[in-house]
Amino acid sequence: MDLQKLLGYTRRAIDDYKMIDDGDKIAIGISGGKDSLTLLYALSHLRNFYPKKFDMEAITISMGFKDMDFSAVEKLCKKLGVNYTIIETKIADVIFSQRKEATPCSLCAKMRKGAFNKKVKELGCNKEAYAHHYDDVIETMMMSLIYEGRFYCFSPVTYLDRTDITLIRPLIYVREEDIKGFRNAYNLPVVKNLCPVDGYTKRQYVKELIESIEFETPGLKKRLFHAIQTSNIPGWNKSE
Repeated sequence: MDLQKLLGYTRRAIDDYKMIDDGDKIAIGISGGKDSLTLLYALSHLRNFYPKKFDMEAITISMGFKDMDFSAVEKLCKKLGVNYTIIETKIADVIFSQRKEATPCSLCAKMRKGAFNKKVKELGCNKEAYAHHYDDVIETMMMSLIYEGRFYCFSPVTYLDRTDITLIRPLIYVREEDIKGFRNAYNLPVVKNLCPVDGYTKRQYVKELIESIEFETPGLKKRLFHAIQTSNIPGWNKSE
């Protein structure tokens, strides 16, 4: 996928769900993975011509794993003209050494979000952007269905009343396979995730399950995404 195609998908999602307003200051969470770096690329280029003017901040919450080097990400942010902040934490030590969590993902996410939202407010941002893509949407719905017994998914736009921040997800129309292609085409400086449970989660199981069914029944992902858009899940009605 080239930049023009990425910008097309991103702009369509932003327009469909009214994600950006004039004067917004948007914080992007940068994990160092392909998804967040693709989002960084998309929004940094979109702001050059999008009719509603907005500013950006890039933020990485470092969990404290040794040998995770974000210097290449810092160079990319400088190249794109985006201010970049790294927040050093001891989240990994707390979860894996002190608490020895058997199922660490929920606590980890809560701690990272807390540190991220705090910095977002300090930097004066009113919105934050997550890099959830097309496949994440489908996987989240399937996880909710399988593990919670309900038809649900996160919304394209979510107002967080506790922090007075609006969360947007501009990559919801971008497929993961296209993000992989973009990563390769533009040599994105992906930082390897050193979390010991990476790839061994419920989400990974559901991802592989969906891929298996898609192989046997082509078009499954498209139908599932359509079901989400046309259901009564809050936030997915474009006219809201």
